[in-house]
Amino acid sequence: MPSVKTKTRNLARTRPLLALGLAVLTVEVVGASGALLTAQGLGEWYGTLQRPMLAPPNWVFGPVWTILFGLIGVALWLVWRQAGESPAAVRVAVGVFTLHFAFNLGWSGVFFGRQEIGLGLAVICALWLLIVATMWTFNRVDRRAALLLVPYLLWVSFATYLNYRFWVLN
Repeated sequence: MPSVKTKTRNLARTRPLLALGLAVLTVEVVGASGALLTAQGLGEWYGTLQRPMLAPPNWVFGPVWTILFGLIGVALWLVWRQAGESPAAVRVAVGVFTLHFAFNLGWSGVFFGRQEIGLGLAVICALWLLIVATMWTFNRVDRRAALLLVPYLLWVSFATYLNYRFWVLN
């Protein structure tokens, strides 16, 4: 009888649409948990900050992150599909991905939850590097997965600029 690990590894091959749905849903749900931390700081504190000139209205962030998390979920699924053929490379890619995602959530906790703009800048810079590392490890498994992360890298680059400007202005 196959182990749970084997079943999980094979799910992306044997039931690709189910696996795709699970990957996207998991990334969306875990990613949305950062919104809870963001909501903490959006109240009185964020409203008192001097905003950078290029800062978009708050309503933009929800749809953008929903789309980005969807792309990230598809990228993760593409990597997961290769678990049978390249188990070591997939293990490394998923490990780097998991670390990067912890920093993604951590930024919301630091910037909005703790209201630490300078520390948020340090976290988002580390996140940017971890996205590049995730893209590199994903590329070793499936080039399409790495390319799906390009919009995410661009958005986090913009968010890093905004974080820096918030730090300078406040």
